[in-house]
Amino acid sequence: MAKKRRKLNKDFERQIYSSKKNVELVLAKIYDISDEDIQNEYMSAFNGVVDLFNNLKEDYDQLGFNDNSEEILKSYKNAFNLFESEFEI
Repeated sequence: MAKKRRKLNKDFERQIYSSKKNVELVLAKIYDISDEDIQNEYMSAFNGVVDLFNNLKEDYDQLGFNDNSEEILKSYKNAFNLFESEFEI
């Protein structure tokens, strides 16, 4: 049986790309923190956001745009906004 093609969505791909850049920027800022304890605290808090982004990207790469895509993106954005509101970076 032929494998089902994944559904693509250009707008969603732009949002993933933008999210990737945001994650990379925050990670760069965290790595620039000279105090190791503070850096570890920020990294621990940001790991959840990174995990959600990786889940979002992997889901899209494997399945394409699907019913869960918007929900995963919403969860990622909520986690990112929560991190930004709790940690000054």
